[in-house]
Amino acid sequence: MTILGPLGFTAPWLLLGLLALPVLWVILRAVPPAPIRRMFPGVVLLLGLKDDDQVTDRTPWWLLLLRLLAVAAVIIGLAGPILNPEDDAQTAGTGPLLVVMDASWSSAADWRARQIALDALLSRAEREARPVAVLRLTEPEVPQFQQAAVLRARLSGLQPEPWEPGEAHVTRALTMLPEGDFDSYWMSDGLARESREPMLDALMDHGQVTVFESPRNLTALLPPAFEDGHVQLTARRLHPGGEREISIAAHGLDPAGNPTVLVRAPLTFADGASEGELDLSLPAELRARITRFEIDGARSAGAVSLPDDSLRRREVALIAGNENREGLELLSPLYYLHKALEEDVDILDGALTEVLPANPDVIVLADVATLGPGEEEGVTDWLQKGGTLLRFAGPRLAASDLSRDREDPLMPVRLRAGGRSVGGAMSWGEPKSLAPFPAGSPFEGLAIPEDVTVTSQVMAQPDPTLADRVIAQLSDGTPLVTRKRVGQGQVVLFHVTANAEWSSLPLSGLFVQMLERLAISAMPTTPAPEELVGTMWQPIRVLDGFGAVVDAGTLPGVPGEALLTEALGPELRPGLYQGEERSLARNVVTADTELQPATWPDTVPVEGLSRPRETPLAGWLLALAIALLLADVIASLALSGRLRGARPSTPGTAAVLLALALGAFAIPGTSRAQGTASADVDAFAEAATGEVTLAHVVTGDAQLDALAQDGLRGLSDTLFYRTSVEPSEPMAVNLESDELAFFPLLYWPITPSQPTPSPAAYAKLNEYLRSGGMILFDTRDADVAGFGAASPEGRKLRELAAPLDIPPLEPVPQDHVLTRTFYLLQDFPGRYASRDVWVEAAPPDAEMVEGMPFRNLNDNVTPVVIGGNDWAAAWAVDSRGNPQVRIGSGFAGERQREIAYRFGVNLVMHVLTGNYKSDQVHVPALLDRLGQ
Repeated sequence: MTILGPLGFTAPWLLLGLLALPVLWVILRAVPPAPIRRMFPGVVLLLGLKDDDQVTDRTPWWLLLLRLLAVAAVIIGLAGPILNPEDDAQTAGTGPLLVVMDASWSSAADWRARQIALDALLSRAEREARPVAVLRLTEPEVPQFQQAAVLRARLSGLQPEPWEPGEAHVTRALTMLPEGDFDSYWMSDGLARESREPMLDALMDHGQVTVFESPRNLTALLPPAFEDGHVQLTARRLHPGGEREISIAAHGLDPAGNPTVLVRAPLTFADGASEGELDLSLPAELRARITRFEIDGARSAGAVSLPDDSLRRREVALIAGNENREGLELLSPLYYLHKALEEDVDILDGALTEVLPANPDVIVLADVATLGPGEEEGVTDWLQKGGTLLRFAGPRLAASDLSRDREDPLMPVRLRAGGRSVGGAMSWGEPKSLAPFPAGSPFEGLAIPEDVTVTSQVMAQPDPTLADRVIAQLSDGTPLVTRKRVGQGQVVLFHVTANAEWSSLPLSGLFVQMLERLAISAMPTTPAPEELVGTMWQPIRVLDGFGAVVDAGTLPGVPGEALLTEALGPELRPGLYQGEERSLARNVVTADTELQPATWPDTVPVEGLSRPRETPLAGWLLALAIALLLADVIASLALSGRLRGARPSTPGTAAVLLALALGAFAIPGTSRAQGTASADVDAFAEAATGEVTLAHVVTGDAQLDALAQDGLRGLSDTLFYRTSVEPSEPMAVNLESDELAFFPLLYWPITPSQPTPSPAAYAKLNEYLRSGGMILFDTRDADVAGFGAASPEGRKLRELAAPLDIPPLEPVPQDHVLTRTFYLLQDFPGRYASRDVWVEAAPPDAEMVEGMPFRNLNDNVTPVVIGGNDWAAAWAVDSRGNPQVRIGSGFAGERQREIAYRFGVNLVMHVLTGNYKSDQVHVPALLDRLGQ
C-alpha cells in the first residue's frame, strides 16, 4: 500500500492513468457535438446537394471537464483509495497471521471495540493476501488458516465467554498451535495470570507477537455476604485511581412477579483504593426476592453476582413445652417469639415430627426438656446438615435432669440442678443487668439497654469448654447465652425464658436484634466438597459473557464434587445450581479472585484498541463516476436538442440541466424530500383520520416504543370487539414534526432519558390539550413515590409537564366519570395495581345531587390522566393476539389484565363522548318537564 497523507492506495500504479487525461482532452476537443435538427419545409430544395467545405465545431469546455472528471474518478476508484489507512510499513508481513483472543468475561466490557480492531486487522491482512486463523483461549479449537475475507464475514459469531482461560485451556491450546512460522496478534483482556507465559513463549518461537490491550479500568463484583443483619457487597477494580463512585443495582421480582430493580445504591472507591464496600440493610421479604446484583453500566459477567440460599427468607419452627396457660397470651412461651420474628421469617407451627420434614432453617424449643428417641435422632441429623437449634430455659427445663451428669448432645453446656433467682437459695440481692458482649460473639456491637434485667436463670456447670461457649453473660460473669457447634449446625441456649417471667429481655428491642443475629442470620454455610460427593446439581440459570442471566435450558447436571472445586468452563458455567435441598451459586468473581494488570516483555509491542477506522473510498468514487457519466448523457442530449421543450442554445441552459442531474443523483434525500414532503403529510393525515386512531409519543427508546405500539394495538382490538368503536392501526407520533389534532388520545410513556420537546412542540401540545385532546402520561414506576416524586421517571415527568397548560389535578374520585363510562370500575391497574391516578380536579362548586351517586360535574374531558401503572405492558399483544408481558400469576394476574383493558375502554369512551354519564343528573328534571 502507498500512503499519501490521510489517503492510502492498494493499487497505486493505476494512478498513472491520470497522465492520459491531457491527451483525452485534446481528443475530445476534436469531436464535434451532434448537429441540431430543425424542421423546415424548404429543405427539400437542398436534397442532393453536397458541400465540400466542412466546418468542425468544438465540444464545450465544461462538457470536456465533466468527462475528464468521470474518467479520473474511475481511475482513482480502481486504485483502491482508503481513508485513514494503517501504516503497513511498520507491521507489514507476508506469512500466515494467527489472532489469539482471551475472549473472557473481562473482554466483554469493550467487545465492540475489539471487533472493530479485529476487523481492521483482517482488512490489512486481506490487502496483504495473508491467510488468517483465530484461536480463542477460553474455548480453543484447532485454528485453520483461511482468507481474511471469510473470517470478516464471521466476526459477529465471535462472543466472549463467562470464564477465564485457565491452565487447562491454555495447555489444550498449546497442543493446537500450527506448525511453521507465523505472526501472532494477541487480543488480551488485560488481566495477569500464570497460564499466559507458556503461551507467549510458544508464540514468540513461531514469529513476531503484537499485543492489543484496552486501557480501560475493569470493575468486578464479589458474591454478596450476609453479616450482622446487612447484605455486604464488595467491588474491586483493576487499576487503583482517584475516588470513584459506581452504582449497584439489585434486580428481582416485584410483588406482582414482574422483574424490576428493587434497590439501587452507590458504592464508593476511596482515592488509591482497589476495593470498595457497600452495606445494605434490607427487610427479609425484599432480600428474598433478589435474583442478582450488578454494577450499572458494566457489561460483563464479572460485574454480576448471583445470590443463592444465603439471602432467602428464613423458615423458623416454634415449639413450646407447655401452651396451656389458661388463655393468657402474654404468658405464652411463644408470644414474644412470634412478635419478634413474624416480620422477617416464615414461622412454622406444629409438632416437631411434622416440621422436621420441611427442613426449617431454625427450630426454637421454648422450655422443652425431653425429646423422644425418634425426635432426638431427627433433630441431630438435621443439625449435622447445618440447622440451628435455639433453646430457651424455663420451669420445666430447670426441674428436669437434662444435661446434668453428662452433657446432652442437644445442649451446649451441662446445667446445675435447680436454678438461680432473686430471693431464692442461690439468689442475687437484686436483678442483674447484662455485661457488654464479648469479641467474637454474634451479638458483638449491639447496644444493651439499661432497663434489661434478669431475675431468674438456669446455671451452667463449670467446665473447661464453658468459657469458649459463652456468647453473652450477666454483669456478675454468669452465662446468659451459650452455644456449641454440632456438625454444620449449632445449638444455642438462652438461660432464661422466652417470655417475661424470668427477665425483661423479651420486652426490649435487644431481644429482636439478638434473634436476628441468631435465627434470621442463620445462613447455611457453604458445604465442603466431600459432603457433595455422589450428588447431582442441575443448572437453573447461567450467565453469558456479557452478564445476561439466561435460562439453563437442557444443560446437563454437574456432579457435586466438581461443583465447588472445578474451574469454570464449558462444562461448568457460572450460574445458579439446584440440589435436593438447597441451591448454590457459582459466580465468575469470588473472594479469592485478584485483579492484577497483565505485564508484557519489552520486546513485545503493546497497542491500544482505539485507532482511526479505515474507510474504503473506491465505492464512493465509482458511484461519483457513474453520476458524472449520467450527467454527461443528459448534457449531450440537451446540446443535441433531443430533450423535449429544451432550447440549449447557450451553455448556461446546459449547465442548469447538469446541476439538476448531479443534484438528483448525489443528494437523493434533499431533492426528493421537498417533492415528497406534501405527499408524506397527506398520507399521514389519511392514515390518522380514516378511523379513530390511537397514538403514542415516540420516546427514542426503540423497545419501549414497540411495546407502546403493541399495547395500543391490544386496546384497539378490545374496543373493536366490545364497543361500537372500530379503531384503525395505532400510530407513533413525533412531537416535533407530526400533527396532533388527528388523535383523540395520546399515550406518553415516560423514560428518564427521553429528550425534552422544543418550544414549537410545546405550542402544539398546549393547543392539542385546549382543543379537547387527552394525554395519558405513564411513568411506568408503579407510582412508588406518589405522583412521580422521587423516581427518575417522576422527576422527568415534572420536567416535561412544566411548560404544559395543565389544570389543577386530583386523584380520581369515586364518582368520576372514568369509573362508569362503559364499565363500572373501582381501580385502574396496568402492569402494576396502584390506584393513584390523577385527573383534572372537579370544580369547587360541584355538589352531590339527591338520589344520584355522583356530583354534577362539568362536561369537559380531563385533558390529562397521570399514573404509573404501565398500562401499555398490560394491553400489549403480539401478532397472534397473545399477551406479551406477564401480569402477576394465575387467575389473579389475568383478572388484573382484564381490569386494565376495561380501564382503557373507559378512557377512550370518555375522550370520545365526554362526560355524557354526568347528564344522568338532569334526568329527573327532564322527566318532570315532560310530565312523566
